[in-house]
Amino acid sequence: MAAQATLTPTREVPGLPLPARDMAEAISYLRVSTKEQAEKGGKDEGFSIPAQRAANQKKADTLGAVIVEEFVDAGESARSVNRPDLQRLLRYVKAHRVKYCIVHKVDRLARNRADDVAIHYALQEAGVTLVSATENIDETPSGMLLHGIMSTIAEFYSRNLATEVVKGMTQKAMGGGTPTKAPVGYRNTLERDALGREIRSIAIDPERSHLVTWAFQAYASGNYSLAELQNELVGRGLTTLPTPSRSAHPIALSSVHRMLRNPYYKGDVVYKGVRYDGEHPRLIEPEVWLAVQGVLSAHNLSGDRTQRHDHYLKGTVFCGACDSRFLINHARSRQGTIYPYFVCSGRHQRVTDCTQKAIHTTDVEELIADYYRNIRIPPATIDVLRETLNAELDRLTASAGTEAAELTARRTRNLAEQDRLLDAHLADALSLEQFKARQDKLRAEFDDIDSRLAEHHNDYAEARLHINDCLELAADVSRIYAGCDDQTRRLCNQAFFTKIYIDEDNIMRPVLAEPFNIILDPEKAREAHDWSAKRAAAPNESDVPAPSIWLQVGTSNIKCPWRDSNPQPFP
Repeated sequence: MAAQATLTPTREVPGLPLPARDMAEAISYLRVSTKEQAEKGGKDEGFSIPAQRAANQKKADTLGAVIVEEFVDAGESARSVNRPDLQRLLRYVKAHRVKYCIVHKVDRLARNRADDVAIHYALQEAGVTLVSATENIDETPSGMLLHGIMSTIAEFYSRNLATEVVKGMTQKAMGGGTPTKAPVGYRNTLERDALGREIRSIAIDPERSHLVTWAFQAYASGNYSLAELQNELVGRGLTTLPTPSRSAHPIALSSVHRMLRNPYYKGDVVYKGVRYDGEHPRLIEPEVWLAVQGVLSAHNLSGDRTQRHDHYLKGTVFCGACDSRFLINHARSRQGTIYPYFVCSGRHQRVTDCTQKAIHTTDVEELIADYYRNIRIPPATIDVLRETLNAELDRLTASAGTEAAELTARRTRNLAEQDRLLDAHLADALSLEQFKARQDKLRAEFDDIDSRLAEHHNDYAEARLHINDCLELAADVSRIYAGCDDQTRRLCNQAFFTKIYIDEDNIMRPVLAEPFNIILDPEKAREAHDWSAKRAAAPNESDVPAPSIWLQVGTSNIKCPWRDSNPQPFP
C-alpha cells in the first residue's frame, strides 16, 4: 500500500492570499531609513514602503510564489542588524519552511559587507533564497558576484554619505546655522525664497520661549533646586514639542538639566565639540547663562536635596571652612518653637569633612548689617572717585575710534583664519582634534574682541550712569540697607558681594563684586586723591592722566541691579 503523502499545512496570514499547494512560499522585507520617509505625504506608510511592496509582489508573481509574511522596518537604519522586523524575519525563517526572501534592493537588508554576509548566511542555513526585485542576483556564480558587488557599492555609498553629511553639517555650523533639531523654546522652520528654494531656519517658539527665559533667570537666583524648577515649569505649562510619533508631554527633570547646560540659548552652536557663533536669536544673556552654570556646579558639589526655605541671604552666604553653600534648616524645640539656622551644605549632605556648626540666621543677618554700618566713605572721597571716573571715561571715549578700528581688523583676520581652518579640516589636512584646538583658541580671541568692541560701541554714557549709581549707593548704604525690605536686601547683597564667607568663629569674610571692590578699596581712594591734588596744582589739567583704576572692572559690565527693577533705587 502506497504511503500517504504528508501535506504541509498552509498558514493563513491576514491581508495576504492563502497559498496554493503547488506554489512556493515567500516572505517580503521592506525598509526605509527615517521616520520622515515612513510618514511622508501625511500617509501612514509614506510613499516608499507601498512602492517596495508593489515591486516585491510583482517579483513574487514572476517566481510563481505567494508572499505569506511581510516584515517592515519603518525608520530604521541599515547600518545595524538590530532592527525589530529584521530580527523577527530571521527567527521566522528558522521556524517555517520558506523558499524565497524578496527585497526591493540588496541595500534594504544591509549597508555593509559584514552584515550582508551574516544575513545571507542565516538565510542560506534556513534554505531560503534571497531575491531582489530590481537586481539580478541569485545563487549562481554570476548572481553571487553581482550580489557582492552591489553589497560593496551599498557600503561605499553609506560611508561616503556619512562623511559628506558631517562635512555639510560642519559647514552649516561654521556659518552659524543649526545642524540639529532645535531645543525647547525654539522651532525648526521651513520656508522658500523667491526662487522656490527651501530655506531651513530657526524661530523662537512663542508658546515656550518665555518659560525657558524665566527658568534661567529663576535658577540663576539660587532660589530653586532642579526638582523645584521642574515642578514649577510643569505647573506653568512647559511641554516638549509634539512629533508625529509622540505627543507633547511635560518637561522631564533630565531635560531641564540639559536645557540649563545648553549654550545654544546664549547664541552658541556646538557641533562635534566645536563652538560657533549661531545666527539664531538668543533667549538668554551670556552673563545669566554663566550664573546658571555657577549655581549648577555649586549644587553638584554640595547636593541639593534639602527642603527649600526662602531667605534673602540664601545663595549669598557660604561656609568659610569648605566653600559650600549655606542652607536653611528649621529646628523645632520641645515646646514646638521653630528656629531657623544656616547650615553648611557640605557637612549636611556629608560630601565634605567640614565641622562648621549651625549658625542662627539672625546672627548672620547681624554680621552683614554690621558690615554695612561700618562702611564710611567721606563725601570728598566720593567726589574724587567720580572725578577720576569721568576723566578716565573721557580718555577712553577719545581713544575708542582708533582701538575699535584695530579690533575690527583683527576680527576680520580671525574670520578669514577660521575659514582656512575649516577648508583644511574638510580636506583632511587637519584632524578633528587639531581643528577643535585651533578653533577654541580663535573663539577665545573672538570673545575678547567682541567684549572690547562692545565697550567701544557704547559712548560710555551708560557706564557713567551705572557707576554713579554705585557711588551713591556706597555713600549711603548703611541707611539704605536698614530701611529695605527682604527682596531689596537680596538685590543689595547680590550687587555688593560675589560671596559672603562665614568662618567657624562667626567672622564674616566678604568677596566684593565689581565695581564695589574698587570703590571700597582704600588704596584706590588714595590714588584718586593724589591724582586730584596733582591735577589741581598742574598748570594744565589735561597734562595729568587719570589713574586707570576703572579699567580693572570693565566699564561695559558695570550695572546697578536696581535700575531696571526699581525706579527709585535709593530710598
